[in-house]
Amino acid sequence: MQQKPTDELNDLLENMQPDQLDAYLKDNRKYLALGEKAFYYYFKDTLETKRIRLKDVYTCADVTESFGSKIIRMEKHTTQRDLIIRLCLAGHFSLLEINRALKLYGMTELYAKDPRDACIIVSVNNRQFDPYQIDELLTSHGFPKLTSEE
Repeated sequence: MQQKPTDELNDLLENMQPDQLDAYLKDNRKYLALGEKAFYYYFKDTLETKRIRLKDVYTCADVTESFGSKIIRMEKHTTQRDLIIRLCLAGHFSLLEINRALKLYGMTELYAKDPRDACIIVSVNNRQFDPYQIDELLTSHGFPKLTSEE
């Protein structure tokens, strides 16, 4: 999903009249941080753009539909950053999309100076979205897996 740069949104607001605000908010909903549900809207909109079904995301991320749905809808909060990353990988999110999703969820973005994150970044940049293949790369470099050991 293409993002509008903040500068572009600022330009739109610069000469806007109050009666034009409703149209701005409607037209740019997918680019705005909408508080608690921002992650949900962003995640859902990104999947729609890619034509990927939520059911397929849950399967690929190895989470139950009921649990995954609660996490994505923000009905249940997780502190497991790897879970959010797995959900994004299952949705074939780009690095920018993953970082935006993490930020909207209240988590730190993938960081190039973190060696484990660097492994994930390289995988994503090479369109490697299978969490088990990423696990192989991580463990071969001595890092914990993305997937749970349950």
